[in-house]
Amino acid sequence: MRKRCLGILLAFVALLSLTACGTGETAGRVTLTITGKKSDLEKSYMTSIFEQYEEATGNRLEIIAYEDEEFEECAAEDFANGKGPDVLMHFHNADLSRFDVARYFYYLNGESWVEELTEGARSYCQDREGNLLGLPFWENSVSGCYYNKTILDSLGLKPASTQAEFDMLCQALTEAGYTPICWPGDGCSWMVQFGLDPVFADDSRLLEELNENEIGYAEIPQVTDMVQWLADAAGSGWFGEDYLKVGWSDISPALGSGEAVMTFIWDTWFYTDFEPGQTYGREDFAVMPIFMNTAEEGTYEGGNLNMMMVNKDSENLEAALDFLEFCAKPEHYNEAFAGISTVNCFKNQTTNIQSQMVLDARSSIQERERVSVVASKVVGYNAEDMVRALEELFRGKTDVAGCVRLMDQYRLEETDRYGTDGF
Repeated sequence: MRKRCLGILLAFVALLSLTACGTGETAGRVTLTITGKKSDLEKSYMTSIFEQYEEATGNRLEIIAYEDEEFEECAAEDFANGKGPDVLMHFHNADLSRFDVARYFYYLNGESWVEELTEGARSYCQDREGNLLGLPFWENSVSGCYYNKTILDSLGLKPASTQAEFDMLCQALTEAGYTPICWPGDGCSWMVQFGLDPVFADDSRLLEELNENEIGYAEIPQVTDMVQWLADAAGSGWFGEDYLKVGWSDISPALGSGEAVMTFIWDTWFYTDFEPGQTYGREDFAVMPIFMNTAEEGTYEGGNLNMMMVNKDSENLEAALDFLEFCAKPEHYNEAFAGISTVNCFKNQTTNIQSQMVLDARSSIQERERVSVVASKVVGYNAEDMVRALEELFRGKTDVAGCVRLMDQYRLEETDRYGTDGF
């Protein structure tokens, strides 16, 4: 059955009065429409910036919030039917290919606030040609291998600084009766991109050749190296026995109880999803690089960011651009992100907090962090497809080479689905 795309209108200030679903000016004031996922639009820093804007300008925001599972389909349908909002909130990931980005969205390269962005945040929001697609307004996390330093200290073990050391650490933890890595194989799909990021972030030529359909994953040795390492890790018990049954809600109990010692995740997770009151708390954890056999000294990944994208066909184009400029002013974003655990998206961001884990590892992070590349820059990349291919491997239905072939097959199917040029 086809889904009904019914957005929920969210009001953020008591004085908000919405006219019938349209945009435009009423009594000299502009009403801007903003569309996004319901859970995203309800974040405290989002409601703060919305309230600030309405109070300061007298303009109104009509917030169209789709349920998370319906957002991509419904938002794409809105644009296809000529009913796109003035501003769309979207991550720069594979689902953005559902939209004709060049057709629908205004490039923001020349906006006054561009220099306000940190280098990493700006890079994340650029397309392959260097066009700035949106204003990043989100939590900016550091993804790495977060580990229980208390358990390591009790065993006389140290965090790893090379792939060989990491493998030895995993083996030592296994022999000590622990699950070295909590690998949430049931529905979680972000982990693979951490391993692939160094492959393409460190070699732009490979990224270009893959995106031009000149080569596939099978022609890139590091991809096979990663898949082989994952197969060996699973076979060695480094993910535990039931890792294919471990989902999002199981990560916190596994780490908090000490059953698992490490996981590949981001620092803000410890502030938003890690449950307090367990055997081990946030203060027991630290971060080292992620090792998946694609970077000898490991890697960290910068944040995946939600962007404010402007509909270039909007009747309120100038007002929409002014809204982004408002959001990018230090006095406004600092109020919105006060007390939020995040690495800076803006150069003058001062009221946010940064996790002690990240602060303690800052020199290592500075040396080994890569901008999130795979999810935003590899044509046809879909995290769920990568997990589908790996599940075939983990369940013994294919071998390493067959898994890589499936990754290529699914990527090409993704490009066919959206009619990507050159494929």
